[in-house]
Amino acid sequence: MTATPAAAPPAAAPPVLVACSHGTRSETGRRTVDALRAAVAAARPDLQVRAAHVDVHGPELPEVVGELSAAGRASVVVPLLLSSGYHVRVDIAEAVAASGGLAVAGAALGPGPEVTDVVLQRLGEALGEDPAGFDGAVVLAAAGSSDAVAQADVRTAAGLLAHRLRAPVSTGFLSAQEPTVADAVAAARRAGARRVAVASYLLAPGVFSRRLADAGADAVAEPMGPHPLLVDLVVRRYEAAALAPAG
Repeated sequence: MTATPAAAPPAAAPPVLVACSHGTRSETGRRTVDALRAAVAAARPDLQVRAAHVDVHGPELPEVVGELSAAGRASVVVPLLLSSGYHVRVDIAEAVAASGGLAVAGAALGPGPEVTDVVLQRLGEALGEDPAGFDGAVVLAAAGSSDAVAQADVRTAAGLLAHRLRAPVSTGFLSAQEPTVADAVAAARRAGARRVAVASYLLAPGVFSRRLADAGADAVAEPMGPHPLLVDLVVRRYEAAALAPAG
């Protein structure tokens, strides 16, 4: 009588992808970030994708990571954030540290070439032309932060955009820093620019993006939204963190 082969043990479930955004009071902004998470889940149907936030509303990141850890589930927190500022280095780091070794954190989405590609595409859509041929001044509009690392990341993002445009890019901010976007636009006009365009270094629409319409620019780019390049980037951030050696 031939013995029946033993059933193979079930494969361990991959770590949960906790897609952690800042949080916003804007319903449009929430839907936009939810759409990004949904696109990530569609791109990787083998993964469980959970929402979490570091501010404004729930589900809050410590609760999500704590729930998963209590159930013995490993997780990878991917920041849906454009810089490695306070929320990444403190809020996310603390939630991961409290997981008992079951959670790890991925890197922020920006700055980097993929984010620059999306910024350029949105700028081109606003201009109705190839932004590389734009004969005016470009202001990169960012949320603004009192965190020195976040400030440095925005400078890096402006440098990457300037390299692609082969033209200078100034920065303007919507909170916490100066110059404001409106002041940066006005400064570009005083310097002789006949046209000024605002490139948006924002992930989703909300209070900040609405302010850009009053900045006095000739063209204002939309926030990045759930762009396919960002979806791919979130997945790669997850994979890099999940495969990184412990410790």
